[in-house]
Amino acid sequence: MTPTAPAPRVRFDRHELAGAFGDLGTDLPLLVGLVATCHLDAASVCIVYGLLQIATGLTYGIPMPVQPLKAMAAIMLAQKLSAGTYAAGGLVIGAGMLLLAVTGGLELLARIVPRAVVRGIQVGLGVTLATIALKSYASEGGWRGYAMAGVAFLALLALRRQKKIPGPLVVVGAGMVFALIFRVSPGTIAHGIGLSAPHVVIPTATEFQKGALLLALPQLPLSLGNSVFATSQTARDLFPERPVTVRRIGITYALMNLVGPLFGGVPVCHGCGGLVGFHAFGARTGGAPILYGAMYLAMGLFFAPAFGEVVRVFPLPILAVVLVVEAVGLMVLVRDVMSHPRDVWVAMLVAVAVVGLPYGYLVGLVVGTAIWWAGRPDPRQGAS
Repeated sequence: MTPTAPAPRVRFDRHELAGAFGDLGTDLPLLVGLVATCHLDAASVCIVYGLLQIATGLTYGIPMPVQPLKAMAAIMLAQKLSAGTYAAGGLVIGAGMLLLAVTGGLELLARIVPRAVVRGIQVGLGVTLATIALKSYASEGGWRGYAMAGVAFLALLALRRQKKIPGPLVVVGAGMVFALIFRVSPGTIAHGIGLSAPHVVIPTATEFQKGALLLALPQLPLSLGNSVFATSQTARDLFPERPVTVRRIGITYALMNLVGPLFGGVPVCHGCGGLVGFHAFGARTGGAPILYGAMYLAMGLFFAPAFGEVVRVFPLPILAVVLVVEAVGLMVLVRDVMSHPRDVWVAMLVAVAVVGLPYGYLVGLVVGTAIWWAGRPDPRQGAS
């Protein structure tokens, strides 16, 4: 009997090409929002993001995603912090994750932090994103903005079961076309095509302090639960022949954030949702993130000025709807603890802390974990 050939680590075919778009509906709205709202350099963002996708596909040999850090992105969109502060937050969390990975801290935390706390952090982040979208974005242009948001929402509903092209991609694409037709002159676009390179970003001491307190600390608990622990489990579920440990994910997470932000890239993570998205669209190897990254790399190298100009006049009501959909997607993850009343109360308490308290992500992680363990029944009480 002829032995079965091992599955390739990297393959380029129609399935990998289709899978390459499995995470676009999540990534692109955040990148558009960050460039448009926080005035990040479009060339740096796209080039670095593309290179990290390519490196991840080559490293893992499975469709392992690279995604913007959502808590950091939400705080940046809400507070409009500087590019230097954003870079500092990425560098700090990269250093912290590397320390946890090499010392065994990730494995220890995976056993300590309960799922209810992780779900509460995700609910709180979802509420934060939805609030930003509805208060700051949907209101652009008054009633016209709300009407545009309503049309975009109906389009997303109509396309929610569409597998070939994700609804968020269609809606964001429509927003790009609107900006090109009504808000950007052809001459501006023509002058916006040309070779670009990433810009080096060196944060100041003040930006390091703000980045650590305002961005890295709130992001860490979400990254531990969603980017490291959940992604490792999802990789084992989908690719049992190529299991990925939390330590390995922590190391590549750290390295991406110790390099990318220095060249103007957004702080990033791996994510279980992106892995599922790639897989659902047909990807089975590292070819999908390589193809996906090549798209961003080409955009950043040759079309960044035009891209930056378009996203700065992007209709915010459309972005609001996409962000709300992402927020709902985060919040519904709490359903897997709804059958346990104690877990529900802990998750809701953590979510309230995230939304309403200074350094709420950190407070929610510590206090929620302590309350969950304090209320855990003593297994000896059931012994006869």
